[in-house]
Amino acid sequence: MGSVCREIVTIQLGHYSNFVGTHWWNLQDASLSYEPDSTAPLSELQSDVLFREGMTLGGQVTYTPRLIAMDLKGSLQTLRQEGSLYETGKDTSAFTWEGPMMTHRESPPTKNPFLLDLDKLEEGEILAEPEFSTAQLQQCSGAVAVPTVNSSLEHAQKLYRLEGSVRVWSDFLRIHLHPRTISVINQYNHDGESQRLKAFGQGEALCQGVVLEQLEDRLHFFVEECDYLQGFQVLCDIADGFSGLGSKVTELLHDSYGGRGILTWGLAPVNHPDSSPVKEFYHLMNYALGTINMANHSSFFCPLTLRGGLGLRPTPPASFPHLNYDPTLWFHSAAVLALALDSLTVSYRLQHHSAPMWHLADALAVSGRKVVAAYGAIPFPMTQGSSLPDALAGYTDTLPWRPLSACSELGDGRCFSQSVTLRGLEGQSLVSPLAPGTEPPTPLHSSRSGEEVLTDFLRTHYPSTPLAVHLLSQPSKVTPPFPQIFSPYLDSQGSLRPQNMPPNTVSSLPVLSSLQSSPALGPWLSELHRGATALDPRRVAPSFLSQGPEIGEMQEALDQLRTLAHCYRDDRGGVLHSSSEDDDDDD
Repeated sequence: MGSVCREIVTIQLGHYSNFVGTHWWNLQDASLSYEPDSTAPLSELQSDVLFREGMTLGGQVTYTPRLIAMDLKGSLQTLRQEGSLYETGKDTSAFTWEGPMMTHRESPPTKNPFLLDLDKLEEGEILAEPEFSTAQLQQCSGAVAVPTVNSSLEHAQKLYRLEGSVRVWSDFLRIHLHPRTISVINQYNHDGESQRLKAFGQGEALCQGVVLEQLEDRLHFFVEECDYLQGFQVLCDIADGFSGLGSKVTELLHDSYGGRGILTWGLAPVNHPDSSPVKEFYHLMNYALGTINMANHSSFFCPLTLRGGLGLRPTPPASFPHLNYDPTLWFHSAAVLALALDSLTVSYRLQHHSAPMWHLADALAVSGRKVVAAYGAIPFPMTQGSSLPDALAGYTDTLPWRPLSACSELGDGRCFSQSVTLRGLEGQSLVSPLAPGTEPPTPLHSSRSGEEVLTDFLRTHYPSTPLAVHLLSQPSKVTPPFPQIFSPYLDSQGSLRPQNMPPNTVSSLPVLSSLQSSPALGPWLSELHRGATALDPRRVAPSFLSQGPEIGEMQEALDQLRTLAHCYRDDRGGVLHSSSEDDDDDD
């Protein structure tokens, strides 16, 4: 039985969040089918949860993300803030100045090959390109009527090497955005040394005046056209001043839409250009203050980062056995996190048996534990021609996923609750094809369905954890301009291929993800608290406090962070201690 479409409004705050968000929307677009007579199987995910249908002044149907994206002056480059979907042509009735004129010419930002191809596509000039079939050209002839380049960029199996040319997130955006989507904060610059949004207090102070008016105007527009609004996805940078803005935005959502779900994902890149000890201190304080404030105002807060930690001395970034990504490139690291997010958010986007996002939050954020951690196997390692029990049977002492929240698992089977999604095993065997009378090599090989295999596997590692399992056959489609960061030992569907077969371009990927409320978050939050309180900002970086918060307000927030860490003590297994947690208790 199908479910009612419960709409979501997505909010992206900050440049790295818009990097991740751009990859995320490209992934959503790649999975959409725009042909009414398509013979493709019905999607397991409900696109109307995320997208809205509209109409141009000329009566052409549009399909755009229900999205508000905020960034700083200079962050758009070649992208027009209002987009191009609803253009009505030039106004020829405007009056003409007949006096003397002086013309100042400024070179426009240059476009990379991917953006140039998009321009050709929409102008109909792509007919000369041999990569396109007639059907594809017919499909993309209405670039406005169907505001996406999904079908046409399956011309796509043309590869783009954009690593050297991506400067901002719009350099690889493949879909049209609604004119009310982008909001530019002109008080601060994206580039340069002056007027930078560096500190938590600067971001907090922004949520007033013009910025607040623009946000409320956009919120009302997207929310009021929803029939069954289930809530908000907030992607927010937590390393800079957007951490403070995100805290105020989630507070606004909590106060105005308190009955809805507010799932906040705190984004942090592995590195920042031109970093310094003082800037790293700013980042640490922004992490700490943003985490506690956004957790307070959200249904749950989940940090998403490939950093090895949020402290001043993180361990090496997360590595994945079958990815060859460069963690210093935002274009690469954001792509990995977008793949994870595509899996982590499945439960409230399903076509059938979907549960609203507040159900996920209620299951995970119990007893005040509103910070959760994410883990992922990207891709999920499964060999061509094998079965799901074969793939999982090798993980007897370890788990196939890696930390996506800079929080390592404890490995002792303790977890308060967990939501696990495996997607992308289309065409693969989910159970073991044993002949009658054959003894199964492991208990997993006797399971009768894919869900049972995955559940039984997780029960061996987490014997008493409340568990939700979602299994989808359709993969994440990684069509261009998604970076080809994959091992040469993967086939086009992201499965491990025999080494004697030639390498392929990967076009889709199986992903396993886990969202956990775990005792491991206690030491993680305690470490964040200790790092933020180890140095006095009045001495190390007095400018951090120049626009707030007051030192007393900051101390109160950090005390709340410490109290939150104590919520993750596991009475069943005794008190968890990190290296100096006893010292915390004596303070």
